[in-house]
Amino acid sequence: MMVSIAEQVAGERMARMVLSMIAEPDDQVTGHVLAQTGGVETLRLLEGDDPIPKMSSGGALLWRERLAGHLTPDLLDRVASAEKQGIGTLIPADREWPAGLNDLGIRAPYVLWTRGAASFLTYPLRDRVTITGARSATPYGMEVAGDLAANLADDERIIVAGGAFGIEGATHRGALAQGGHTVAVLACGVDRAYPSAHRELLEQIGDAGLLASELPPGTAPSRERFLARGRLLAALSGVTVIPEAGVRSGAMPIAAHAHALRCGVGAVPGPVTSVASAGPHELIKRGVASIVTTTSDVTVLLDSGPAGKRAPRRSGLGPEFGSRRPSAREEPGRSL
Repeated sequence: MMVSIAEQVAGERMARMVLSMIAEPDDQVTGHVLAQTGGVETLRLLEGDDPIPKMSSGGALLWRERLAGHLTPDLLDRVASAEKQGIGTLIPADREWPAGLNDLGIRAPYVLWTRGAASFLTYPLRDRVTITGARSATPYGMEVAGDLAANLADDERIIVAGGAFGIEGATHRGALAQGGHTVAVLACGVDRAYPSAHRELLEQIGDAGLLASELPPGTAPSRERFLARGRLLAALSGVTVIPEAGVRSGAMPIAAHAHALRCGVGAVPGPVTSVASAGPHELIKRGVASIVTTTSDVTVLLDSGPAGKRAPRRSGLGPEFGSRRPSAREEPGRSL
């Protein structure tokens, strides 16, 4: 008699690792079953034919048929390989699991795969800021993103972004140049450098910061995975800022996710003639985003929104984009 995968997994962590190899991110049917029963039982239900809580028999059949082809014999070998590579994992029972992800409900990731300092995710939600935007950013947008990230990092905020060209790359470089902490949320495995031209930057983030993904090692990016990742970028921070983005940019749904989660959203105005500023202008016009022209605008959003109520307030507001705040050792009246 063939032993099922559910019978071979060693606990909730391994079950969730396997689920991330079977189901695509943001699969809300899988998320529903997982939330109702836990990882091990989700695998057992997937492999069997027992009724599934709060799901019709037809829905259960469709779910099983959709995922059955991914139940391959090599799944546990892939788990073992990831562990040998030193790739970490976080599940909701872990101290480092970011509580903001729980606000996603059945859309929460099954597991987070990590490389680097997972402790960055233990900071209060209001101490993390997501900065994302156009890949084809203008020099203006990249300067704003880099300065904003550097100033926030100097104020001991954790910077969260993807790993793309343009705004996200400038964001990470700005934070790292200031000696700050930065988290890259990827739409591929944390062992892959995408885009390849950012290999050195991503390696630096993995060494000095954190690489995180809901996708297992070895997974390639896709358009759907980029779109799914947006909800994580929004949920991981108290505020999301869009320095530049076209109206059809993938950054726009991230702002919408943040707004739906009752987190702060900031948008940087730019020239009315710039396509790259059309997205921020639209967010401002629709009342989704507040205008951000200084770092202090972001600090106000962090302190005034729901996220600001989860931790003690900090003193001091940030500087203008074009200037640098003195370090904690240099600034009068600021304690170390």
